Amino acid sequence: MSDPASITGGGLRLELGYPDERQFAEAVGQLLTDRVASRITAQDPTLWGADAEAEAAKRLSWVTLAETSRPLVAEIDALRAELAAEGVDQVVLAGMGGSSLAPEVICATAGVPLVTLDTTDPGQVRAALAQDLERTVLAVSSKSGGTVETDSHRRAYEKAFTDAGIDPKRRIVVVTDPGSPLRQTAEDAGYRKVFLADPNVGGRYSALTAFGLVPSGLAGADLTALLDAAAEASTVLSTDAETNPGLRLGALLGLAHNSTSNDGAGCDKVVFADFGSGIPGFGDWAEQLIAESTGKDGRGLLPVVVESPQAAGFADAGPDAVLAQLGGYDESYPPASGWGVAVSGPLGGQLLLWEYATAIAGRLIGINPFDQPNVEEAKKQARALLDAPEATAEDPQLTDGAVQVFGTGFELSGAETLADALHAFFAAAPERGYVSIQAYLDRHADAAAANLRPAVASRTGLQTTFGWGPRFLHSTGQYHKGGHPNGVFLQITADSAEDLAVPDRPYSFATLQRAQAAGDAAVLADKGRPVLHLHLTDRAAGIGQLMQAL
Repeated sequence: MSDPASITGGGLRLELGYPDERQFAEAVGQLLTDRVASRITAQDPTLWGADAEAEAAKRLSWVTLAETSRPLVAEIDALRAELAAEGVDQVVLAGMGGSSLAPEVICATAGVPLVTLDTTDPGQVRAALAQDLERTVLAVSSKSGGTVETDSHRRAYEKAFTDAGIDPKRRIVVVTDPGSPLRQTAEDAGYRKVFLADPNVGGRYSALTAFGLVPSGLAGADLTALLDAAAEASTVLSTDAETNPGLRLGALLGLAHNSTSNDGAGCDKVVFADFGSGIPGFGDWAEQLIAESTGKDGRGLLPVVVESPQAAGFADAGPDAVLAQLGGYDESYPPASGWGVAVSGPLGGQLLLWEYATAIAGRLIGINPFDQPNVEEAKKQARALLDAPEATAEDPQLTDGAVQVFGTGFELSGAETLADALHAFFAAAPERGYVSIQAYLDRHADAAAANLRPAVASRTGLQTTFGWGPRFLHSTGQYHKGGHPNGVFLQITADSAEDLAVPDRPYSFATLQRAQAAGDAAVLADKGRPVLHLHLTDRAAGIGQLMQAL
Protein backbone atom coordinates (compact mmCIF):
# COMPACT_ATOMS: atom_id res chain seq x y z
CA MET A 1 0.00 0.00 0.00
CA SER A 2 2.72 2.41 -0.97
CA ASP A 3 1.55 5.99 -1.37
CA PRO A 4 -2.07 5.24 -0.39
CA ALA A 5 -4.92 7.53 -1.38
CA SER A 6 -6.25 9.50 1.59
CA ILE A 7 -9.87 10.47 2.20
CA THR A 8 -11.06 12.56 5.16
CA GLY A 9 -14.50 13.75 6.15
CA GLY A 10 -17.20 13.34 8.76
CA GLY A 11 -14.57 12.78 11.44
CA LEU A 12 -13.16 9.80 9.52
CA ARG A 13 -9.85 9.25 7.77
CA LEU A 14 -9.21 6.49 5.24
CA GLU A 15 -6.03 5.56 3.43
CA LEU A 16 -6.67 3.07 0.66
CA GLY A 17 -4.38 1.00 -1.52
CA TYR A 18 -5.38 -0.91 -4.65
CA PRO A 19 -3.37 -2.54 -7.42
CA ASP A 20 -5.20 -0.91 -10.35
CA GLU A 21 -6.06 2.77 -9.97
CA ARG A 22 -8.09 2.95 -13.20
CA GLN A 23 -10.20 -0.07 -12.26
CA PHE A 24 -10.89 1.42 -8.83
CA ALA A 25 -11.82 4.82 -10.28
CA GLU A 26 -14.21 3.16 -12.72
CA ALA A 27 -15.92 1.23 -9.93
CA VAL A 28 -16.33 4.34 -7.78
CA GLY A 29 -17.60 6.21 -10.82
CA GLN A 30 -20.26 3.58 -11.46
CA LEU A 31 -21.39 3.71 -7.82
CA LEU A 32 -21.70 7.48 -8.18
CA THR A 33 -23.65 7.16 -11.43
CA ASP A 34 -25.99 4.70 -9.76
CA ARG A 35 -26.36 7.05 -6.75
CA VAL A 36 -25.76 4.12 -4.43
CA ALA A 37 -24.90 6.10 -1.29
CA SER A 38 -27.91 8.41 -1.43
CA ARG A 39 -30.21 5.52 -2.35
CA ILE A 40 -29.03 3.54 0.68
CA THR A 41 -29.74 6.60 2.81
CA ALA A 42 -33.19 6.86 1.20
CA GLN A 43 -33.69 3.18 2.12
CA ASP A 44 -34.09 2.00 -1.46
CA PRO A 45 -34.51 -1.80 -1.28
CA THR A 46 -33.95 -2.36 -5.01
CA LEU A 47 -30.15 -1.86 -4.82
CA TRP A 48 -29.35 -5.55 -4.32
CA GLY A 49 -31.62 -7.10 -6.92
CA ALA A 50 -35.13 -8.49 -7.04
CA ASP A 51 -34.36 -11.53 -4.86
CA ALA A 52 -33.12 -9.31 -2.02
CA GLU A 53 -35.79 -6.63 -2.28
CA ALA A 54 -38.30 -8.03 0.22
CA GLU A 55 -35.66 -8.49 2.93
CA ALA A 56 -33.91 -5.19 2.24
CA ALA A 57 -37.24 -3.34 2.47
CA LYS A 58 -37.39 -4.12 6.20
CA ARG A 59 -33.68 -3.88 7.06
CA LEU A 60 -32.52 -0.36 6.15
CA SER A 61 -33.55 1.82 9.10
CA TRP A 62 -29.99 1.70 10.45
CA VAL A 63 -29.16 4.69 8.23
CA THR A 64 -31.28 7.02 10.42
CA LEU A 65 -30.29 5.76 13.88
CA ALA A 66 -27.92 8.63 14.68
CA GLU A 67 -31.06 10.75 15.05
CA THR A 68 -33.93 8.33 15.68
CA SER A 69 -32.18 6.70 18.66
CA ARG A 70 -31.66 9.98 20.56
CA PRO A 71 -34.91 9.82 22.57
CA LEU A 72 -33.59 6.59 24.11
CA VAL A 73 -30.70 8.38 25.79
CA ALA A 74 -32.75 10.21 28.40
CA GLU A 75 -34.77 7.06 29.09
CA ILE A 76 -31.62 5.01 29.65
CA ASP A 77 -30.00 7.71 31.78
CA ALA A 78 -33.09 7.90 34.00
CA LEU A 79 -33.10 4.15 34.58
CA ARG A 80 -29.38 4.17 35.35
CA ALA A 81 -29.92 6.90 37.96
CA GLU A 82 -32.76 4.92 39.56
CA LEU A 83 -30.63 1.80 39.76
CA ALA A 84 -27.66 3.69 41.17
CA ALA A 85 -29.86 5.14 43.90
CA GLU A 86 -30.70 1.56 44.88
CA GLY A 87 -27.01 0.55 44.94
CA VAL A 88 -27.25 -1.36 41.66
CA ASP A 89 -24.26 -0.47 39.50
CA GLN A 90 -23.08 -3.71 37.83
CA VAL A 91 -24.53 -4.50 34.41
CA VAL A 92 -24.64 -8.05 33.11
CA LEU A 93 -25.64 -8.44 29.49
CA ALA A 94 -27.26 -11.68 28.34
CA GLY A 95 -27.18 -11.52 24.56
CA MET A 96 -25.68 -13.17 21.51
CA GLY A 97 -24.16 -11.85 18.28
CA GLY A 98 -25.50 -8.43 17.38
CA SER A 99 -26.99 -8.11 20.87
CA SER A 100 -23.60 -8.41 22.59
CA LEU A 101 -20.76 -7.50 20.23
CA ALA A 102 -21.68 -3.82 19.86
CA PRO A 103 -22.22 -3.14 23.60
CA GLU A 104 -18.95 -4.89 24.33
CA VAL A 105 -16.92 -2.65 22.00
CA ILE A 106 -18.83 0.50 23.07
CA CYS A 107 -18.14 -0.16 26.74
CA ALA A 108 -14.51 -1.18 26.19
CA THR A 109 -13.90 2.01 24.22
CA ALA A 110 -15.58 4.12 26.91
CA GLY A 111 -13.63 2.33 29.64
CA VAL A 112 -16.73 1.28 31.58
CA PRO A 113 -17.31 -2.24 32.96
CA LEU A 114 -19.79 -4.64 31.37
CA VAL A 115 -20.14 -8.35 32.10
CA THR A 116 -21.03 -10.02 28.80
CA LEU A 117 -22.72 -13.39 29.03
CA ASP A 118 -22.69 -14.93 25.55
CA THR A 119 -21.78 -18.50 26.41
CA THR A 120 -23.31 -21.81 27.40
CA ASP A 121 -20.20 -22.94 29.27
CA PRO A 122 -21.42 -23.79 32.80
CA GLY A 123 -18.21 -22.60 34.43
CA GLN A 124 -18.42 -19.17 32.82
CA VAL A 125 -22.12 -18.83 33.66
CA ARG A 126 -21.44 -19.85 37.28
CA ALA A 127 -18.66 -17.28 37.56
CA ALA A 128 -20.94 -14.52 36.32
CA LEU A 129 -23.70 -15.50 38.75
CA ALA A 130 -21.19 -15.30 41.61
CA GLN A 131 -20.23 -11.66 40.91
CA ASP A 132 -21.89 -9.15 43.28
CA LEU A 133 -25.45 -10.27 42.70
CA GLU A 134 -26.75 -7.68 45.15
CA ARG A 135 -25.36 -4.93 42.89
CA THR A 136 -26.41 -6.49 39.56
CA VAL A 137 -28.96 -5.59 36.92
CA LEU A 138 -29.42 -8.08 34.10
CA ALA A 139 -30.09 -6.80 30.58
CA VAL A 140 -31.73 -9.59 28.58
CA SER A 141 -31.25 -8.74 24.92
CA SER A 142 -32.70 -10.73 22.01
CA LYS A 143 -34.12 -9.49 18.74
CA SER A 144 -36.09 -12.64 17.99
CA GLY A 145 -37.01 -13.13 21.62
CA GLY A 146 -36.35 -16.84 21.29
CA THR A 147 -32.55 -17.10 21.50
CA VAL A 148 -31.97 -20.27 23.52
CA GLU A 149 -28.73 -19.11 25.15
CA THR A 150 -30.25 -15.81 26.28
CA ASP A 151 -33.41 -17.46 27.56
CA SER A 152 -31.25 -19.88 29.56
CA HIS A 153 -29.28 -16.99 31.08
CA ARG A 154 -32.52 -15.21 32.02
CA ARG A 155 -33.82 -18.30 33.77
CA ALA A 156 -30.55 -18.82 35.66
CA TYR A 157 -30.45 -15.23 36.89
CA GLU A 158 -34.10 -15.16 37.82
CA LYS A 159 -33.53 -18.19 40.05
CA ALA A 160 -30.29 -16.76 41.48
CA PHE A 161 -31.98 -13.47 42.36
CA THR A 162 -34.89 -15.28 43.98
CA ASP A 163 -32.59 -17.61 45.95
CA ALA A 164 -30.67 -14.57 47.22
CA GLY A 165 -33.86 -12.87 48.44
CA ILE A 166 -33.76 -10.30 45.60
CA ASP A 167 -36.90 -9.54 43.62
CA PRO A 168 -35.98 -10.47 40.01
CA LYS A 169 -38.68 -8.15 38.65
CA ARG A 170 -36.65 -5.19 39.90
CA ARG A 171 -33.35 -6.46 38.50
CA ILE A 172 -34.18 -7.57 34.96
CA VAL A 173 -34.62 -5.26 31.97
CA VAL A 174 -35.35 -6.47 28.47
CA VAL A 175 -34.37 -5.30 24.99
CA THR A 176 -36.28 -6.93 22.15
CA ASP A 177 -38.35 -6.28 19.04
CA PRO A 178 -42.05 -5.41 19.19
CA GLY A 179 -44.19 -8.51 19.14
CA SER A 180 -41.45 -10.93 20.16
CA PRO A 181 -42.18 -13.71 22.67
CA LEU A 182 -39.62 -12.15 25.02
CA ARG A 183 -41.72 -8.99 25.22
CA GLN A 184 -44.71 -11.05 26.32
CA THR A 185 -42.58 -12.97 28.81
CA ALA A 186 -41.25 -9.73 30.28
CA GLU A 187 -44.69 -8.19 30.61
CA ASP A 188 -46.14 -11.34 32.16
CA ALA A 189 -43.28 -11.50 34.65
CA GLY A 190 -43.45 -7.78 35.44
CA TYR A 191 -39.79 -7.07 34.70
CA ARG A 192 -38.63 -3.58 35.51
CA LYS A 193 -38.33 -2.18 31.99
CA VAL A 194 -38.82 -3.29 28.39
CA PHE A 195 -37.01 -1.38 25.64
CA LEU A 196 -38.35 -2.00 22.14
CA ALA A 197 -35.85 -1.73 19.30
CA ASP A 198 -36.50 -0.69 15.71
CA PRO A 199 -37.71 -3.90 13.99
CA ASN A 200 -36.50 -2.62 10.62
CA VAL A 201 -32.84 -3.08 11.56
CA GLY A 202 -31.07 -6.43 11.36
CA GLY A 203 -29.09 -7.67 14.35
CA ARG A 204 -25.62 -7.06 12.94
CA TYR A 205 -26.55 -3.48 11.93
CA SER A 206 -28.11 -2.76 15.34
CA ALA A 207 -25.19 -1.11 17.18
CA LEU A 208 -26.97 2.24 17.43
CA THR A 209 -30.39 0.79 18.32
CA ALA A 210 -31.58 -0.12 21.80
CA PHE A 211 -29.57 -3.35 21.49
CA GLY A 212 -26.31 -1.40 21.51
CA LEU A 213 -27.35 1.59 23.57
CA VAL A 214 -29.29 0.18 26.53
CA PRO A 215 -26.56 -2.06 28.03
CA SER A 216 -23.85 0.48 27.17
CA GLY A 217 -25.74 3.42 28.67
CA LEU A 218 -26.63 1.52 31.84
CA ALA A 219 -22.92 0.68 32.18
CA GLY A 220 -22.00 4.37 31.91
CA ALA A 221 -20.95 4.93 28.28
CA ASP A 222 -21.52 8.41 26.80
CA LEU A 223 -24.29 7.69 24.33
CA THR A 224 -24.69 11.28 23.18
CA ALA A 225 -21.05 11.42 22.07
CA LEU A 226 -21.46 8.10 20.28
CA LEU A 227 -24.52 9.30 18.36
CA ASP A 228 -22.93 12.70 17.65
CA ALA A 229 -19.97 10.97 15.99
CA ALA A 230 -22.32 8.82 13.92
CA ALA A 231 -24.33 11.89 12.89
CA GLU A 232 -21.18 13.70 11.80
CA ALA A 233 -20.11 10.71 9.71
CA SER A 234 -23.55 10.36 8.14
CA THR A 235 -23.20 13.79 6.53
CA VAL A 236 -20.54 12.39 4.19
CA LEU A 237 -21.58 8.73 4.06
CA SER A 238 -24.97 9.63 2.63
CA THR A 239 -23.64 11.71 -0.26
CA ASP A 240 -22.89 10.68 -3.83
CA ALA A 241 -19.37 12.11 -3.88
CA GLU A 242 -15.93 10.76 -4.74
CA THR A 243 -14.81 11.73 -1.25
CA ASN A 244 -17.44 9.54 0.43
CA PRO A 245 -15.35 7.16 2.60
CA GLY A 246 -18.07 4.52 2.78
CA LEU A 247 -18.39 4.46 -0.99
CA ARG A 248 -14.65 4.05 -1.45
CA LEU A 249 -14.25 1.44 1.28
CA GLY A 250 -17.20 -0.55 -0.08
CA ALA A 251 -15.75 -0.34 -3.58
CA LEU A 252 -12.38 -1.59 -2.34
CA LEU A 253 -13.87 -4.57 -0.49
CA GLY A 254 -16.12 -5.56 -3.38
CA LEU A 255 -13.45 -5.12 -6.05
CA ALA A 256 -10.88 -7.06 -4.05
CA HIS A 257 -13.30 -9.95 -3.68
CA ASN A 258 -14.12 -9.93 -7.41
CA SER A 259 -10.54 -9.42 -8.59
CA THR A 260 -8.53 -11.92 -10.61
CA SER A 261 -5.76 -12.10 -8.00
CA ASN A 262 -5.28 -15.27 -5.93
CA ASP A 263 -5.24 -17.40 -9.10
CA GLY A 264 -8.55 -15.93 -10.19
CA ALA A 265 -10.25 -16.48 -6.81
CA GLY A 266 -9.92 -12.88 -5.65
CA CYS A 267 -9.36 -11.72 -2.08
CA ASP A 268 -11.83 -13.65 0.04
CA LYS A 269 -10.46 -12.52 3.42
CA VAL A 270 -10.04 -9.26 5.34
CA VAL A 271 -7.29 -9.27 7.97
CA PHE A 272 -7.95 -6.84 10.86
CA ALA A 273 -5.08 -5.62 13.03
CA ASP A 274 -5.15 -2.76 15.52
CA PHE A 275 -2.57 0.00 15.14
CA GLY A 276 -3.58 2.04 18.18
CA SER A 277 -7.19 2.73 17.19
CA GLY A 278 -8.33 3.24 20.78
CA ILE A 279 -11.33 1.02 19.97
CA PRO A 280 -10.64 -2.34 21.63
CA GLY A 281 -12.54 -5.25 20.16
CA PHE A 282 -13.66 -3.42 17.02
CA GLY A 283 -12.48 -6.30 14.82
CA ASP A 284 -14.81 -8.71 16.64
CA TRP A 285 -17.79 -6.46 15.90
CA ALA A 286 -16.78 -5.98 12.25
CA GLU A 287 -16.25 -9.73 11.95
CA GLN A 288 -19.94 -10.45 12.40
CA LEU A 289 -21.05 -7.57 10.21
CA ILE A 290 -18.89 -8.58 7.25
CA ALA A 291 -18.96 -12.39 7.54
CA GLU A 292 -22.70 -12.73 8.10
CA SER A 293 -23.58 -10.07 5.53
CA THR A 294 -21.39 -11.32 2.68
CA GLY A 295 -20.78 -15.04 3.34
CA LYS A 296 -23.41 -16.78 1.24
CA ASP A 297 -23.99 -18.33 -2.18
CA GLY A 298 -20.39 -19.60 -2.15
CA ARG A 299 -19.05 -16.05 -1.97
CA GLY A 300 -18.09 -13.50 0.63
CA LEU A 301 -15.36 -11.93 2.73
CA LEU A 302 -14.01 -13.76 5.79
CA PRO A 303 -12.68 -11.39 8.49
CA VAL A 304 -9.53 -12.61 10.23
CA VAL A 305 -8.94 -10.76 13.50
CA VAL A 306 -5.32 -10.96 14.67
CA GLU A 307 -3.83 -10.09 18.04
CA SER A 308 -1.33 -7.45 16.85
CA PRO A 309 0.45 -6.31 13.69
CA GLN A 310 3.26 -8.71 14.57
CA ALA A 311 0.96 -11.71 14.99
CA ALA A 312 1.39 -14.79 12.87
CA GLY A 313 -0.90 -14.66 9.89
CA PHE A 314 -0.69 -10.89 9.47
CA ALA A 315 2.67 -10.17 7.89
CA ASP A 316 2.19 -13.04 5.44
CA ALA A 317 -1.44 -12.31 4.62
CA GLY A 318 -0.82 -13.33 1.03
CA PRO A 319 -2.61 -12.52 -2.19
CA ASP A 320 -5.99 -13.68 -0.85
CA ALA A 321 -6.53 -10.93 1.73
CA VAL A 322 -7.31 -7.26 2.15
CA LEU A 323 -5.32 -5.77 5.02
CA ALA A 324 -7.37 -3.53 7.31
CA GLN A 325 -5.24 -1.41 9.64
CA LEU A 326 -7.35 0.05 12.45
CA GLY A 327 -5.97 3.31 13.78
CA GLY A 328 -3.81 4.52 10.91
CA TYR A 329 -1.47 3.50 8.13
CA ASP A 330 1.88 1.89 8.90
CA GLU A 331 4.04 1.49 5.81
CA SER A 332 6.00 -1.30 7.51
CA TYR A 333 3.13 -3.65 6.74
CA PRO A 334 2.28 -3.45 3.02
CA PRO A 335 -0.50 -5.78 1.84
CA ALA A 336 0.82 -8.64 -0.26
CA SER A 337 -2.32 -8.53 -2.40
CA GLY A 338 -2.05 -4.78 -3.08
CA TRP A 339 -5.48 -4.29 -1.48
CA GLY A 340 -5.41 -2.46 1.84
CA VAL A 341 -7.14 0.14 3.98
CA ALA A 342 -6.21 2.08 7.10
CA VAL A 343 -9.11 3.58 9.05
CA SER A 344 -9.19 6.03 11.93
CA GLY A 345 -11.95 8.01 13.59
CA PRO A 346 -14.36 7.85 16.54
CA LEU A 347 -16.36 4.69 17.23
CA GLY A 348 -19.77 6.10 16.30
CA GLY A 349 -18.52 7.17 12.89
CA GLN A 350 -16.74 3.90 12.24
CA LEU A 351 -19.80 1.82 13.07
CA LEU A 352 -21.76 3.64 10.38
CA LEU A 353 -18.82 3.65 7.95
CA TRP A 354 -18.42 -0.13 7.96
CA GLU A 355 -22.18 -0.66 7.73
CA TYR A 356 -22.40 1.47 4.57
CA ALA A 357 -19.25 -0.15 3.16
CA THR A 358 -20.55 -3.67 3.80
CA ALA A 359 -23.87 -2.94 2.12
CA ILE A 360 -22.04 -1.46 -0.89
CA ALA A 361 -19.62 -4.39 -1.07
CA GLY A 362 -22.63 -6.72 -1.04
CA ARG A 363 -24.00 -4.99 -4.13
CA LEU A 364 -20.68 -5.45 -5.96
CA ILE A 365 -20.27 -9.08 -4.86
CA GLY A 366 -23.83 -9.82 -5.91
CA ILE A 367 -25.38 -11.05 -2.66
CA ASN A 368 -28.10 -9.94 -0.27
CA PRO A 369 -26.27 -8.32 2.67
CA PHE A 370 -29.30 -8.49 4.96
CA ASP A 371 -30.20 -12.19 5.18
CA GLN A 372 -28.48 -15.15 6.84
CA PRO A 373 -29.84 -18.23 5.05
CA ASN A 374 -27.57 -20.81 6.69
CA VAL A 375 -27.63 -19.71 10.34
CA GLU A 376 -30.74 -21.68 11.22
CA GLU A 377 -29.22 -25.00 10.09
CA ALA A 378 -26.99 -25.44 13.15
CA LYS A 379 -29.77 -24.24 15.47
CA LYS A 380 -32.11 -26.93 14.13
CA GLN A 381 -29.47 -29.62 14.63
CA ALA A 382 -28.80 -28.41 18.18
CA ARG A 383 -32.51 -28.45 19.05
CA ALA A 384 -32.80 -32.01 17.74
CA LEU A 385 -29.83 -33.11 19.83
CA LEU A 386 -31.29 -31.47 22.95
CA ASP A 387 -34.30 -33.72 22.50
CA ALA A 388 -31.98 -36.75 22.16
CA PRO A 389 -28.75 -35.93 24.04
CA GLU A 390 -27.54 -39.52 23.79
CA ALA A 391 -27.01 -38.89 20.08
CA THR A 392 -24.02 -36.68 20.89
CA ALA A 393 -22.17 -39.62 22.48
CA GLU A 394 -19.59 -41.36 20.31
CA ASP A 395 -16.31 -43.18 20.81
CA PRO A 396 -13.13 -41.23 19.98
CA GLN A 397 -11.07 -42.42 17.06
CA LEU A 398 -8.00 -42.05 19.24
CA THR A 399 -7.09 -40.74 22.68
CA ASP A 400 -3.79 -39.03 23.45
CA GLY A 401 -3.37 -37.94 27.07
CA ALA A 402 -6.13 -35.46 27.95
CA VAL A 403 -7.35 -35.17 24.36
CA GLN A 404 -9.94 -37.35 22.66
CA VAL A 405 -9.86 -37.09 18.86
CA PHE A 406 -12.76 -37.30 16.40
CA GLY A 407 -12.65 -36.44 12.71
CA THR A 408 -14.88 -36.26 9.67
CA GLY A 409 -14.29 -35.19 6.09
CA PHE A 410 -10.60 -36.17 5.97
CA GLU A 411 -8.47 -39.28 6.42
CA LEU A 412 -7.67 -39.90 10.09
CA SER A 413 -7.41 -43.68 10.19
CA GLY A 414 -3.61 -43.82 10.27
CA ALA A 415 -3.18 -41.28 13.09
CA GLU A 416 -1.77 -42.61 16.37
CA THR A 417 -1.14 -39.35 18.22
CA LEU A 418 -2.62 -35.87 18.51
CA ALA A 419 0.24 -34.55 16.39
CA ASP A 420 -0.59 -37.12 13.69
CA ALA A 421 -4.24 -36.05 13.74
CA LEU A 422 -3.32 -32.37 13.39
CA HIS A 423 -0.99 -33.17 10.52
CA ALA A 424 -3.71 -35.06 8.65
CA PHE A 425 -6.26 -32.34 9.35
CA PHE A 426 -4.08 -29.47 8.14
CA ALA A 427 -3.21 -31.45 5.01
CA ALA A 428 -6.93 -31.42 4.14
CA ALA A 429 -6.97 -27.61 3.91
CA PRO A 430 -6.92 -26.27 0.36
CA GLU A 431 -4.18 -23.92 -0.73
CA ARG A 432 -5.09 -20.39 0.36
CA GLY A 433 -8.01 -21.72 2.36
CA TYR A 434 -8.46 -21.03 6.05
CA VAL A 435 -8.56 -22.72 9.44
CA SER A 436 -11.41 -21.94 11.83
CA ILE A 437 -10.76 -22.68 15.51
CA GLN A 438 -14.00 -23.04 17.48
CA ALA A 439 -13.49 -23.23 21.25
CA TYR A 440 -16.55 -24.28 23.25
CA LEU A 441 -14.80 -23.31 26.47
CA ASP A 442 -14.82 -20.65 29.21
CA ARG A 443 -13.30 -17.56 27.57
CA HIS A 444 -12.04 -16.30 30.91
CA ALA A 445 -10.86 -19.41 32.76
CA ASP A 446 -9.65 -21.03 29.52
CA ALA A 447 -8.29 -17.84 27.96
CA ALA A 448 -5.02 -19.62 27.07
CA ALA A 449 -6.90 -21.35 24.26
CA ALA A 450 -6.80 -18.10 22.27
CA ASN A 451 -3.05 -18.66 21.87
CA LEU A 452 -3.94 -21.46 19.47
CA ARG A 453 -4.83 -18.97 16.73
CA PRO A 454 -1.33 -17.58 16.08
CA ALA A 455 0.17 -21.03 16.69
CA VAL A 456 -2.02 -22.63 14.00
CA ALA A 457 -1.43 -19.71 11.61
CA SER A 458 2.31 -20.09 12.05
CA ARG A 459 2.18 -23.86 11.66
CA THR A 460 -0.01 -23.89 8.53
CA GLY A 461 0.70 -20.58 6.80
CA LEU A 462 -3.07 -20.28 6.36
CA GLN A 463 -5.36 -17.50 7.51
CA THR A 464 -6.72 -18.64 10.87
CA THR A 465 -9.76 -17.43 12.76
CA PHE A 466 -10.63 -18.05 16.40
CA GLY A 467 -14.12 -18.02 17.90
CA TRP A 468 -15.55 -18.85 21.30
CA GLY A 469 -18.51 -21.18 20.97
CA PRO A 470 -21.41 -20.70 20.71
CA ARG A 471 -20.67 -16.99 20.31
CA PHE A 472 -19.15 -17.45 16.84
CA LEU A 473 -22.31 -19.24 15.63
CA HIS A 474 -24.01 -15.83 15.73
CA SER A 475 -21.07 -14.20 13.93
CA THR A 476 -18.98 -16.18 11.44
CA GLY A 477 -21.26 -19.23 11.52
CA GLN A 478 -23.11 -18.05 8.41
CA TYR A 479 -19.87 -17.71 6.42
CA HIS A 480 -18.68 -21.20 7.41
CA LYS A 481 -21.69 -22.79 5.73
CA GLY A 482 -22.54 -20.28 3.03
CA GLY A 483 -19.26 -18.60 2.07
CA HIS A 484 -16.29 -19.83 0.06
CA PRO A 485 -16.02 -23.61 0.69
CA ASN A 486 -12.30 -23.55 1.49
CA GLY A 487 -12.25 -23.82 5.29
CA VAL A 488 -11.29 -26.59 7.69
CA PHE A 489 -12.72 -26.56 11.19
CA LEU A 490 -10.96 -27.33 14.48
CA GLN A 491 -13.63 -27.76 17.15
CA ILE A 492 -12.63 -27.92 20.81
CA THR A 493 -14.97 -29.07 23.58
CA ALA A 494 -14.25 -30.10 27.17
CA ASP A 495 -15.57 -31.75 30.29
CA SER A 496 -16.96 -29.35 32.91
CA ALA A 497 -15.90 -29.63 36.53
CA GLU A 498 -19.44 -28.78 37.63
CA ASP A 499 -22.56 -28.52 35.51
CA LEU A 500 -25.40 -26.02 35.97
CA ALA A 501 -29.06 -26.76 35.40
CA VAL A 502 -31.17 -24.48 33.22
CA PRO A 503 -34.18 -23.79 35.46
CA ASP A 504 -37.50 -25.21 34.23
CA ARG A 505 -35.83 -26.85 31.24
CA PRO A 506 -35.01 -30.56 30.73
CA TYR A 507 -31.34 -29.83 30.02
CA SER A 508 -28.29 -28.29 31.65
CA PHE A 509 -25.84 -25.72 30.30
CA ALA A 510 -23.29 -28.46 29.60
CA THR A 511 -25.91 -30.46 27.66
CA LEU A 512 -26.84 -27.37 25.67
CA GLN A 513 -23.17 -26.62 24.97
CA ARG A 514 -22.54 -30.17 23.71
CA ALA A 515 -25.65 -30.07 21.52
CA GLN A 516 -24.59 -26.78 19.94
CA ALA A 517 -21.10 -28.05 19.16
CA ALA A 518 -22.35 -31.37 17.81
CA GLY A 519 -25.09 -29.70 15.77
CA ASP A 520 -22.69 -27.30 14.10
CA ALA A 521 -20.17 -30.06 13.39
CA ALA A 522 -22.91 -32.16 11.79
CA VAL A 523 -23.96 -29.34 9.47
CA LEU A 524 -20.35 -28.68 8.45
CA ALA A 525 -19.80 -32.39 7.81
CA ASP A 526 -22.98 -32.59 5.71
CA LYS A 527 -21.53 -29.82 3.54
CA GLY A 528 -18.29 -31.75 3.07
CA ARG A 529 -16.18 -29.50 5.31
CA PRO A 530 -13.32 -31.25 7.17
CA VAL A 531 -13.90 -31.16 10.94
CA LEU A 532 -11.40 -32.17 13.62
CA HIS A 533 -13.16 -32.37 16.98
CA LEU A 534 -10.88 -32.44 20.03
CA HIS A 535 -12.52 -33.12 23.39
CA LEU A 536 -10.46 -32.22 26.46
CA THR A 537 -10.94 -34.41 29.52
CA ASP A 538 -8.76 -31.94 31.43
CA ARG A 539 -8.96 -28.37 30.17
CA ALA A 540 -5.60 -26.91 31.21
CA ALA A 541 -3.69 -30.09 30.41
CA GLY A 542 -5.48 -30.49 27.07
CA ILE A 543 -4.79 -26.91 25.96
CA GLY A 544 -1.14 -27.29 26.94
CA GLN A 545 -0.90 -30.60 25.13
CA LEU A 546 -2.44 -29.08 22.00
CA MET A 547 -0.01 -26.15 22.05
CA GLN A 548 2.88 -28.58 22.39
CA ALA A 549 1.62 -30.70 19.51
CA LEU A 550 1.44 -27.59 17.31
